[in-house]
Amino acid sequence: MKTYLRILQFARPYSRFVPLYTLYTVLGIIFGLFNFTLLIPLLNVLFGKVGDKQVLAMVATKPEFTLNIEFFKDFFYYHFGQVILEEGRLGALLFVCIIIVISIFLANLFRYLAFRIIGALRAHVVEKMRERVYKRVTELELGYFSNERKGDLMTRLTVDIQEVENSVVSTLTVIIREPIAIIAFFTILFTMSVKLTLFTLILLPISGGIISGISKQLKRKAAEGQDSLSFILTIIDETLSGVRVIKAFNAEPFILRKFHDQNHRYARIQRSIANKRDLASPLSEFMGVTVVAGLLFYGGTLVLTQQSDLQPAEFITYIILFSQVLVPAKAMSAAFSNIQRGLVSGERVLKVIDTEPQIKNKPNAKVLPHFERQIEFIDVGFGYGDKPVLKDINFTIEKGKTVALVGPSGGGKSTLADLIPRFYDPTRGAILIDGHDIRDYTMESVRDEIGVVTQESILFNDTIFNNIAFNKVDATEEEVIAAAKIANAHEFILDSENGYQTMIGDRGSKLSGGQRQRLSIARAILKNPPILILDEATSALDTESEKLVQEALTNLMRNRTSIVIAHRLSTIQHADEILVLQQGHIIERGTHEELLQTSGLYAKLTQMQLTV
Repeated sequence: MKTYLRILQFARPYSRFVPLYTLYTVLGIIFGLFNFTLLIPLLNVLFGKVGDKQVLAMVATKPEFTLNIEFFKDFFYYHFGQVILEEGRLGALLFVCIIIVISIFLANLFRYLAFRIIGALRAHVVEKMRERVYKRVTELELGYFSNERKGDLMTRLTVDIQEVENSVVSTLTVIIREPIAIIAFFTILFTMSVKLTLFTLILLPISGGIISGISKQLKRKAAEGQDSLSFILTIIDETLSGVRVIKAFNAEPFILRKFHDQNHRYARIQRSIANKRDLASPLSEFMGVTVVAGLLFYGGTLVLTQQSDLQPAEFITYIILFSQVLVPAKAMSAAFSNIQRGLVSGERVLKVIDTEPQIKNKPNAKVLPHFERQIEFIDVGFGYGDKPVLKDINFTIEKGKTVALVGPSGGGKSTLADLIPRFYDPTRGAILIDGHDIRDYTMESVRDEIGVVTQESILFNDTIFNNIAFNKVDATEEEVIAAAKIANAHEFILDSENGYQTMIGDRGSKLSGGQRQRLSIARAILKNPPILILDEATSALDTESEKLVQEALTNLMRNRTSIVIAHRLSTIQHADEILVLQQGHIIERGTHEELLQTSGLYAKLTQMQLTV
């Protein structure tokens, strides 16, 4: 119930939906009930039970208005008697039929208007929920995505939210309309016969208990199903991303078998869910018909033995009215069965929304002033959980200088660089920009001062122009072209099919590695940040591409403060300072020439690369 109420919070402001929906629902139910109450005079006319004395009694006194059922009943019979006197019994029959048609038309009109409001409500809830999830995903720190499967997050953003719409939001009609309908029906039934209605209330809860047991089993299976589906989406994502490797290793049978196992598990769970869900409706119908049969026998016995105040026409109407109670009751039992999958999906979606980012702005965070002097690392330490990655890091980068980070893989180079734009926060110590602890300032203002070019060029399935001008919506064509020229990208862009308006495909798949990297550099140039982080930006390139990219990087680094991570030591020989990291410690520092003279790890790595 808690999950259901939280999902409904996305419908705010309720004033847009609830008042009108309730009004249309109540009017629809009233006109729907009116149809059935008209059956009594209709049957009495057909069976000849309305004599002259009854007609004269109907028209004797016009009823005075009071807000109760008896007034509306007497008001109708007064006019019904007038029609019999003026038009005869055939005229009265026609009058009742016309009233029934009008009543049905109005009942369905208000029902349609209520459905329109629910349709708007569904769209509103799903829009707000998906927006909140997506916003939270963009707010979460990088470490979160290292621990979560991408396919699982995609499932929550798509399938789970769709399931919430289909199973939870759709049941709002049942949660609001059907109880009102049941109360209205039982109000009429109690006015007709208290004894028979109390008899039905004893039998109905039995079927409700059985349906409730089925619903609990459905919820458990639904959780297993959503988990299995997220595995399937993860496999699909990995297959599409790694199709080159799969084919190179002839791994199609292996990956197919992996997919088959998860797909078979999901299908088995879905069959179990369908079997239990489909059982709810026929079971509730069987129980309902059983109650009607019991009512028919018990009530019929009372009528035949004249122990009931109901006349035959009224008893038939009572049975028909009670059978209509089963419609909303059946709808509610089916809804509570279907809602279980939606509640499981809702819990999965809300779990993402409730995940608090570990890296976030302080309550009174300020905007970091424009970078002027230096970046300082003071006793910085960092670890993932209990695993330390960086220990006692101390160094300073003066404005306009280049510091290179080198060392064996796993030494903490990329992690150290990720601390500067606050992708992570240090677990001890502090990082200062111009004497300001970056944790005291907004992440946005810190990142505005920093440009990042990584080993893997992160591009988007868009045009070349939009990739270079990413997040700079006011960029002019001249600015984009100028950035591309500095990045040595202008020539190949002009040779592309549509120039700067060429679509580059998923992750830039239509471009070579060197072309993708030069677009990433052009994007950083256009941003024009004072601080640069270059994470092995040339390590995955061929010699010709590396030369072009290195030249572009040299252009990019000019007059900027740069932190360069490199495995190819030849690319960082001119750095102002080189830091050698091993197992999270800075074990050597100095210029290229100074480190070669120490005969330490840097000298050994340089010698190894020279002999390759």
